[in-house]
Amino acid sequence: MRDAAINLRTKPEQRDLIDQAAAMLGKNRSDFMLEAACDRAQSVLLDQVFFRLDAGRFKAFMKQLDASPAPNEGLKRLMAVAVPWKSAAGVKKRVR
Repeated sequence: MRDAAINLRTKPEQRDLIDQAAAMLGKNRSDFMLEAACDRAQSVLLDQVFFRLDAGRFKAFMKQLDASPAPNEGLKRLMAVAVPWKSAAGVKKRVR
């Protein structure tokens, strides 16, 4: 059930354009706009996760991923943190 409202102000010609496209698909304005907005939102979010590279750029990208990181203070601090699965406190004793 839809219970959140989204209100938009638009020019009459924009509303008419949307109405015409919605009618061609057998939809009402709200359904058409919601579907279009969700499609665009999903595209924007996926663009943050997936990207395309040509073969040369992909090879260079993989080379950088495979390369060892340059030493830096942040990395040194991170690598000095004790991991719980290697410490006595992080390992639960078995009860027999």
